[in-house]
Amino acid sequence: MSIQKKLVVLTGAGISAESGLKTFRDSDGLWEHYRLEDVATPMAWRRDPGLVLSFYNERRRGVAAAMPNAAHFGLAELQAYFDVQIITQNIDDLHERAGSNKVLHLHGEIFKMRSEKNPYQLFDIREDIQLGDLAEDGYQLRPDVVWFGEAVEKMQEAILMAQAADVFVVIGTSLLVYPAASLIDFITPGIPAFVLDKQVPASGLSHFTAIENSATEGIGMLREMLENL
Repeated sequence: MSIQKKLVVLTGAGISAESGLKTFRDSDGLWEHYRLEDVATPMAWRRDPGLVLSFYNERRRGVAAAMPNAAHFGLAELQAYFDVQIITQNIDDLHERAGSNKVLHLHGEIFKMRSEKNPYQLFDIREDIQLGDLAEDGYQLRPDVVWFGEAVEKMQEAILMAQAADVFVVIGTSLLVYPAASLIDFITPGIPAFVLDKQVPASGLSHFTAIENSATEGIGMLREMLENL
């Protein structure tokens, strides 16, 4: 029995946009009505935690109502041929609901919460988090989401995954958010590498095979290319 090649996939907001979840970079993105500084930084939390909780409660309801799309299902189906490890910048659970078994959430998960003082004790959450909802340590509960200005604790784990890849794929990300974007710098030179996005980033991917298409329309082309490796 042959050993499956390790396929590592970095996904971003573009793959979930086709499930109806607004993105950071689109003109009608969810940030249009909120300043990033008001809802996605530690300073915002200190200044107005109620607004921050309201913002993420809205995101949680949106994710709960969304469904995985063809790209999510297509990646899950690749598990029959590869040892697939997904590294996602997304806080939704659409990869898991589509059937992917190995998913690392770099920026946290919308269906988890934690004490504002203890980032390591996590609790599941499907409803809203309200001001006054306290963790076991007596501190306010907050979304388990990495805000701008906070450390990406899972980055080292992601780097090790990228270094171990036999094949590396980028889907639905502009590669503008760091440190996640730097993962492409850690893959082994010369391995098969692909980028699938309707706006393929202009720089840093010269050694990648580009599929300039939406995630749902391009997943079939990507699959054909991978099957021919």
